[in-house]
Amino acid sequence: MLRWLWLSVAVVILDQVTKWLAVKTLFGQPPVVVIPGCFDLTLVYNTGAAFGFLRNAGGWQNAFFIGVAAIVSLLLISMLRRLNTEDVQSAVAFALILGGAIGNVIDRVHQGYVVDFVHWFYRDWHWPAFNIADSAITIGAVLLVLDVFGIRLLRARTT
Repeated sequence: MLRWLWLSVAVVILDQVTKWLAVKTLFGQPPVVVIPGCFDLTLVYNTGAAFGFLRNAGGWQNAFFIGVAAIVSLLLISMLRRLNTEDVQSAVAFALILGGAIGNVIDRVHQGYVVDFVHWFYRDWHWPAFNIADSAITIGAVLLVLDVFGIRLLRARTT
């Protein structure tokens, strides 16, 4: 099932291109309103993990997250390799998570932080800013949870 690695590559490319565009267009600018009152594009540099977890940890967290992403990436490739051709949903999930992990680790290695820019909110409630890599990881995780409960949204084609 390593053939699904194309999806990981696509996630990495889309993630890096959108982050580049976000930095190029949003740096030093106020948020760009997409949907008034609930969605804008806001440039955020996240030194922590998901939702800013450990962002004020003093710097050691960057090396830790790079190491974790490297281990998880190797594990995901190994798991992809072992899947049967019928395990499409798991393959897609692993490929999405792998692409997201690599997309964010590229930022950490080159910049020491992850570029986030997608911001959802309603009145005083704000979801932490995120990016395409985070979205891919989340979708992959949801697909895995559904798979555990026997809910198959993606199946192998039968000819």
